[in-house]
Amino acid sequence: MIKSMTGFGRCEVAENSRKFTVEMKAVNHRYLDVNIKLPKTLNFFESSIRSELKSYIARGKVDIFISCEDFSEKTSTVRYNKELAGEYLGYLRQMAEDFGLEQDIRVTALSKYPEVLTMEESGLDEEELWKGLQKAVQGAAKMLVDTRVAEGEHLKEDLIEKLNGMGKLVDFIEERSPRLLAEYRQKLEERVRELLQDAAVDEGRLLTEVTLFADKVCVDEEIVRLRSHIETTRNTLLAGGSIGRKLDFIAQEMNREANTILSKANDLDISNCAIELKTEIEKIREQIQNIE
Repeated sequence: MIKSMTGFGRCEVAENSRKFTVEMKAVNHRYLDVNIKLPKTLNFFESSIRSELKSYIARGKVDIFISCEDFSEKTSTVRYNKELAGEYLGYLRQMAEDFGLEQDIRVTALSKYPEVLTMEESGLDEEELWKGLQKAVQGAAKMLVDTRVAEGEHLKEDLIEKLNGMGKLVDFIEERSPRLLAEYRQKLEERVRELLQDAAVDEGRLLTEVTLFADKVCVDEEIVRLRSHIETTRNTLLAGGSIGRKLDFIAQEMNREANTILSKANDLDISNCAIELKTEIEKIREQIQNIE
């Protein structure tokens, strides 16, 4: 199977008075680029999340959004910094003396000074936290992969259909090319007879001209390579896996052969067919950009 690089995954896991919610959104990218947004309390799991994700996807730009709700009765505690409060109080009294001010220091005012009273999270069990978070990450990643596989199947069907259409265009060029030589010989012979009138036509000279023309417009090698590239692309799609880069390279080669055919074309029908061939190859390249 093949995978698109576009997908979405979401999973919620509620365990031990906590609920983890993980959402993943992915789009195409040359490499694996992961951006994670999560609560500060879970920051130390970022590396583990990245490692977990690598077992599911190889390429793509992935944005991950993680939230954690804690329903336990006591999740944080208040700490009182007595030493710091004493320093604040000492300086306030010194200020009152220095400037002859009334000492109107109250507990409520002193408690609002920075770091006198602070909130601290209760001791967290990292192993327990990771178990719940890991399940949510895995669930979202599996859903992401499922959506990528479904989209990948649609891409495969569309690409194979386009390859079949390209095959018909190549068939037309292959069939048209030999007739092109016969038509050229006939036109050349008619022209020579018209110029020479009753004089005999030099068959050797005529054959030489036709041979030179044939060398100039011959696209047999390009047709053989194009057929090979089309077949390789089809087989690669059927084999599946992480094939995006390989297919992109083959598409570039197909475009090169189509360009050569177009440059050699000395016939309107073949030129139009080569242009249509290039158009289809470009459509294929656009689709391939979204394959992992």
